[in-house]
Amino acid sequence: MRVFLLFGLVAVALADFEGEKVFRLKPVLDEHVTIIKQLARSIEVDFWRPDSPELVTIDIDVDIRVPAIYLDMVYTILQQNDIEHEVLIEDVQAAVHAQVDNKPSPRAHSYTKYNTWDVIQSWISSISSSNPSLISRQVIGNTYEGRPMTILKLGQKSSANKPAIFLDCGIHAREWISPAFCQWFVKEALSTYGNDAQMTSLLNDMDVFVLPVFNIDGYDYTHKSNRMWRKTRSKRSGSNCFGADPNRNFDAGWCSMGASNNPCSDTFCGYTPESEIEVKNVADFIRKNRSIIKGYLTIHSYSQLLLFPYSYTYDLAADHSELMKVAEGASTALRSLYGTRYTSGPGATTIYPAAGGSDDWAYDLGVKYSFTFELRDTGRYGFLLPESQIKPTCEETMLAVKYIASYVQKNLY
Repeated sequence: MRVFLLFGLVAVALADFEGEKVFRLKPVLDEHVTIIKQLARSIEVDFWRPDSPELVTIDIDVDIRVPAIYLDMVYTILQQNDIEHEVLIEDVQAAVHAQVDNKPSPRAHSYTKYNTWDVIQSWISSISSSNPSLISRQVIGNTYEGRPMTILKLGQKSSANKPAIFLDCGIHAREWISPAFCQWFVKEALSTYGNDAQMTSLLNDMDVFVLPVFNIDGYDYTHKSNRMWRKTRSKRSGSNCFGADPNRNFDAGWCSMGASNNPCSDTFCGYTPESEIEVKNVADFIRKNRSIIKGYLTIHSYSQLLLFPYSYTYDLAADHSELMKVAEGASTALRSLYGTRYTSGPGATTIYPAAGGSDDWAYDLGVKYSFTFELRDTGRYGFLLPESQIKPTCEETMLAVKYIASYVQKNLY
């Protein structure tokens, strides 16, 4: 086997993805892994799955976005080294355009569109003021760029503090299907309360705290500047690179495996645990409400996985068998609608090791029922899931979330 080495090529960052492709590589030899890592050091390659070149191992699929100027070189390297590969997305810019159906006015909120942050913010305001008996809202702090982080509290009003579930979406900016699900969840909770026995019972007995978009600055940036942005948008003097990965910034095995201490990396863990104000705001809120929060659900994409702790260690969680049972039950409920198959298991062994994640942190804090969803799909569209798939994705995910919520409700004490 000839190993093709790369040297000193300068990366070019463009927010236009014309002619770029997404490849799926299938490394089966250690040499393949070495070559893929060398490739990542030499040119600007965007790792979609796993999150970073450090996590590449043999026998896992590696999805990467390759800028047009490097395509010939990448093809040559793959062929010369017999690395099995396929093209998942032929033209990333075309997929970006195809993702969004621009027929209705982009200013109007829709549950089957990828709404901008401004539209979501207006929706948060209107949905809470028009449903005062079931929703209240609370600002838990501002983002780095000064946007308010508003939590919607769903539940029948009560004089006593009810047990609660915390649900967040949009930790990673480019995973647009995630905030779409939080909006869908709120709509479903309100529209089925009083008709659906399970939802009615849930909102009578418990509250659900919903954070519709966690990483608001990053999400706004993906709509206005760079669709593929992942991190927050914080800036540190002395560094040219923006942001940290909020799902590597929690104090759970912080900055050990599966996280980077390089501020320019997509998996940068931040300068200290909770260095990102968005992470600190959420962590403070959960700590403050620790006595009532019994479940934690965080929504990501893509891969069709239902994960639970741990991701920062290969050790099994103390509640491993129960969490596996709940995850498998939820995955079965999800599959019942459209046949979509999810894989369940601990993060580290099911997808890849990743320190500093929110679900591990919540679990270690004492929130036993702590789960991460990786929504559709398995790579055909990746982060560019078309709007036509919002409805079916959200419908099936509701079944899994309701399954977990019902389990938590029955096992509170």
